[in-house]
Parts: sequence; C-alpha cells; structure tokens
Amino acid sequence: MELLQNETVRLRAPEPEDLELLYAWENNPEWWELGNTLAPYSRYLLKEYIAESHRDIFDLKQLRLMIDLCSTGATVGMLDLYDFDPHHRRAGVGILVDPLYQKNGLATEALNLLIEYAFSYLKLHQLFVHIPIGNEPSKALFTRCGFTVTGILTDWITTKDGYSDVLTMQKIDD
Repeated sequence: MELLQNETVRLRAPEPEDLELLYAWENNPEWWELGNTLAPYSRYLLKEYIAESHRDIFDLKQLRLMIDLCSTGATVGMLDLYDFDPHHRRAGVGILVDPLYQKNGLATEALNLLIEYAFSYLKLHQLFVHIPIGNEPSKALFTRCGFTVTGILTDWITTKDGYSDVLTMQKIDD
C-alpha cells in the first residue's frame, strides 16, 4: 500500500480542475455551521487557494487533500489537517464526503490513510476533531478510526436553533 493510497481511495493535492467541486462544497450553506464559514467563497479566492496548495503544511499550518476513487478517478471528497502545531506535534482533522458517495465506507478508508500519513510521515503525536454533539455519523466515523471522546465544549457553535455543544475527540499515536 502506498502512503496516500489503498485499493479503494487515493489522497492527492488539489488541482485547478477541482475548482468547481470546491466551489460547490465550500459554498453549501448547510455545511457552514460545521466550520467557521460566514460568507460564500469566490471562484477567484478558491483559485488562489489551489495555486498556493503547493506550499507545505509547515508553512501554511494546514493541508487539504482531495479524495479520489481508485476505480474511476472520481473526486468524492476532501480531508483537511488544520491548526497544525509542529512544536506540540498535533493537528485538527476535517473531512467531507459528497452526499452522493456517503455510506460506502469511503470516509473510513480516507481517514485511515490520513491518520497513517500524519503519524508515520509528518510524525504527529496526536490528531483532534470537533464534532457537533448531534452529528452521530461523524462521531461513529472517528470512533471507528480510533478516536476517543476527551471533552465537551459547551455552546461552542452557533446553529440555526441557537447554540450547540461540541465533542472533542482525539487520537494519540502510540
């Protein structure tokens, strides 16, 4: 098995051809409350982001990888390492799989590849994720991949119904 590929999925850097997919995913207001997005992204800004993606995680403090199906080459999602801290050797994890491709185990496959890359190649000590308390599919995904709940952040995110608590989950490299 290659470092960023298995028999099902391949993780790769964003390419200019990903612009329209990124534009659709980043500008989906249903997903905004899961991150920190307050306004739509322009194609111009996303083009600039893709152009800068050649810079490494030590420079940008983040890394985005696209998820491709090995069988067809279709791009089905993306993963992020964010809040990269080289001193404490940790990073946050974000994942999005297009709804058309969900419930097929692709998120698990991609997240396991990212974990292996983060621990073996980047030499990180831990990964963390923040999950809205009611997001059972994400909680199940990260639990399957070895993350454990380590805390609850009260009223951490704003939702259409007010505020929501967020679970903090971590995976420590042993």
